Amino acid sequence: MSSILLSGYVAVFGVSAVACFVSLSQLPRIQNTDVRVGLFSLLTICGVWAAAHVGYLIMPSAMGKLVFYVAGLIAGIAAVGAWLYFCSAYTDRRYHRQRSFRFLAVIVFTGIVLLKLTNPVHSLYFTTEIVSTPFSHLAVDHGLLHWSVMALAYALSFVGFFMLFERFVTVGFDTTPVAILVGITALPVVLDILGNSSPALVDMTYEPIGVAVFAVGVLFVYRDRFQRLNLSDASDRPVIFLDEEYHIRDYNRRAQELFPVLENSIDNPLSDVSSQLADGLRSEQHIIEYVTDTETRYYIASVAPFTAGETVIGHIFTLTDVTEAEQYRRELERKTTKLEQFASVVSHDLRNPLSVAQGYAELAQEESENAEEYLAEVRRAHTQMDELISDLLTLAREGQSIEETHPTDVSDVVLRCWEGVDTANAELVVDAETTIMADPDRLAQLFENLFRNAVEHAGSDVTVTVGILSDGFYVSDDGNGIAESDHEDVFEYGYSTMEDGTGFGLSIVKEIVDGHGWEITLTESVEGGLRFEVTDVEFAEELD
Repeated sequence: MSSILLSGYVAVFGVSAVACFVSLSQLPRIQNTDVRVGLFSLLTICGVWAAAHVGYLIMPSAMGKLVFYVAGLIAGIAAVGAWLYFCSAYTDRRYHRQRSFRFLAVIVFTGIVLLKLTNPVHSLYFTTEIVSTPFSHLAVDHGLLHWSVMALAYALSFVGFFMLFERFVTVGFDTTPVAILVGITALPVVLDILGNSSPALVDMTYEPIGVAVFAVGVLFVYRDRFQRLNLSDASDRPVIFLDEEYHIRDYNRRAQELFPVLENSIDNPLSDVSSQLADGLRSEQHIIEYVTDTETRYYIASVAPFTAGETVIGHIFTLTDVTEAEQYRRELERKTTKLEQFASVVSHDLRNPLSVAQGYAELAQEESENAEEYLAEVRRAHTQMDELISDLLTLAREGQSIEETHPTDVSDVVLRCWEGVDTANAELVVDAETTIMADPDRLAQLFENLFRNAVEHAGSDVTVTVGILSDGFYVSDDGNGIAESDHEDVFEYGYSTMEDGTGFGLSIVKEIVDGHGWEITLTESVEGGLRFEVTDVEFAEELD
């Protein structure tokens, strides 16, 4: 019976040693160099450790058993350093790279090895004797130094476990299989305790068994997932792993939150799941616009190869939030466009009345009998320039982004604006008893310009109606309207159907709408006039 039990021990540790050494063949498939180095050290040392246990069990002489036992002790303490190196590298920490930690590790390792090698002199580490239970072997009675070193080794090992499990919690992927394998690595501690407290097990360290199971699991069974957890950072960035054919292999929690279509999409082509995401594969620095009910955010898509040795086996698709930078870029682009348009207006629209004024002034000098008539034309040209300048200043002011909005009663603003505009005999119909989130001053400017536009283009007896839409409001009149082909042009700078119009009234309206983040469209009213619809408006009641 004892020989069968001995054979079982030898087989378990022998298989563990072989598993560790065979697993080394898979290391070239690990992409991260530091992780690869850490695993190589851990597997090599644990393979030697398991092999030393085999020698300790099968050597016929007590001295031979003792030599292998001490070799196992040295390998065991070295394995702690390799374990910490691997855990630091795998979790993207830099402890394994810091010279101070490396120097301290060498000093501690050297000191412990010297204590073990000099045990025959001081006998403070262990004493030995041959026993026959449960089979004939060299029993070790551990001393104070052994337990002190074991306490240090276990404490350092659990630091590594903490680093790994912290990573598993924060990374956002399904870490269950790899977490279980890491947990199995710690289970032999239970066997260590039983071996020391019960005669049913030999009092020796069983950690090489756990490392062997871990090695086979992460390098043969769950290698891709093991690598994905390492290559994906613990930040809040959405990450999607694709195979070489751009089929979805995995994704983290943040990616699924942003793109719910990813749920249950494993093994499906990315292009079939989301064309929006697939567009990020087709161009470098591609910006993906993500719109929610409350905001619009921008992500820059990047794709990096996922390799095993020299072979590309997949792709890491990462989205980085660049909302602030993209908003700044778009605002700068908008202001640049506006500046170019202003330059065009100043060089063209202001030059025309200025040339007219100059021409009539010269005529007034030459023909004194018609001077009054010519000077009237000069004054008219100056008035037109004054209106242009006033509209340009308003346009510049209203084109600024609106940083803060307040609950604003639409009907109050409408009635106040109607009284402030020269409406002649025009009539106002208000059906707008609601409160919206807006800048009150700019909203007033919007209504004033729309009222003025209606009176100037539809006549002094026009009827203007202000009403509420499901997502905004409208302003309509019963005038003659304009051709449908011109509906999209009315908001352009300088567009006007009147000879002496500045063409900026509706441009200002468009700037105010854009500043709020709303949309404006022009359609035909029921009476055949114009109907301006402002949508995407936030009602104050929605906040209650």
